[in-house]
Amino acid sequence: MGLKDDLTALVDDRGLLHVHVTPKASAERIKIERRADSTVQIRIYVTCAPEDGKANKAVIALLSKTLAVPKTSLTVLRGDTARDKTIMVQYPH
Repeated sequence: MGLKDDLTALVDDRGLLHVHVTPKASAERIKIERRADSTVQIRIYVTCAPEDGKANKAVIALLSKTLAVPKTSLTVLRGDTARDKTIMVQYPH
């Protein structure tokens, strides 16, 4: 499975994806960490600073590209100013 398939599998039945964002990273990437207790943490690294919504826009752009969905299909529901965010994913029909 590729990253797209792994991320798609982690979207819950309500269309929610829970992520942890690290702004001001050296490179943009998405990393899925599988912990010893069988839980999964999705980490998204973006190069933008967390100011004026720039980091959130970078998260949406990176997820849009990775999941192959339009940016308009992704919405930050919770955590607008926090590192832990809940993203709503609406797949086009």
